[in-house]
Amino acid sequence: MKKILIVVIVFIGVISFFFFKNKNKDIKTVNIQKGNLKEEIILSGQINALNYAKLSFETSGKIVFVGTTEGDKINRGKLISKLDTTVLNSSYQIALSNLRAYEATAANIHDQVKGHDSDESYAQKDLRTTAEVNKDKAYEAVLQAKRNLDGASLYAPFNGIVTYLNHPFTGVYTSVGSIEAQIIDPTTIYFDVLADQTEVTKLKVGQKVIVNLDSFDEKEFEGVVSYSSFVPKTGESGSVYGIQVAFQNVNLSESNFRIGMTGDAKFVISEKDNVLFVPNNFVKQDKDGSYVKSDKKGNKIYIETGIESEDSIEIIGDIKEGLVVYD
Repeated sequence: MKKILIVVIVFIGVISFFFFKNKNKDIKTVNIQKGNLKEEIILSGQINALNYAKLSFETSGKIVFVGTTEGDKINRGKLISKLDTTVLNSSYQIALSNLRAYEATAANIHDQVKGHDSDESYAQKDLRTTAEVNKDKAYEAVLQAKRNLDGASLYAPFNGIVTYLNHPFTGVYTSVGSIEAQIIDPTTIYFDVLADQTEVTKLKVGQKVIVNLDSFDEKEFEGVVSYSSFVPKTGESGSVYGIQVAFQNVNLSESNFRIGMTGDAKFVISEKDNVLFVPNNFVKQDKDGSYVKSDKKGNKIYIETGIESEDSIEIIGDIKEGLVVYD
């Protein structure tokens, strides 16, 4: 019986030793550090461009001219593609002829009623008004026909690069509204993010930004906030606002940036030097405020907190650099 009791005591002792040993291993500690701390906001976004156009014909028809190819640099005003305008030009010429006829009729009627401003009869007024209305209608028909004729040609709206041609050859038909060409000006590329109503008030034009693009591994790109929207973006849940980040020290014309590339933008909200800080999870809360644990027993040192980075937080109070605190 005595031997059994000794074995039990030894067994309990061994179990207790390993239990408390493992328990102590689980207790994490850290030294309070002193240095630079940045409060940051990280927002996801994607590459976009201010000058980025998708061009479509305003009518259906057969393509009779193509003046560029994908990848070409193109100047503003250059003709990209054109439809057969035989019918449209005919309509325009007819509209011009009708306008000339109605202008002549109106001039003739005005000549007939000349000098009768004060005693114009109802018949004269009806005749004059009808002639003027017909002339106005004919003028509007000319404008409409000219607009339809112009809509059969696509011109580059700005200097840029042709990134897409739906029909790079002639002799094929295209339908109204289908995207025929896309053009982008690489020098206007920017990083586009959305900030909610609690974040947008902390972001200012001119504020420095670090952009990390998923396509470029760990490489960082410098930027600044170039625009902050005053109205929320439509189609999004909640109130979110567009923020444009202009790249700096990057040759956008020769960069490998592409529309739609995703990444994160890191905005520095505030920054302090020579502050005491610890990892966020070492700062605890109770009804009396914020505190850190000064020993294994959980004795508390109450502190105040300052700025907070992604993984560390500033602590203010009766503490010193190098002090060991417990999780």
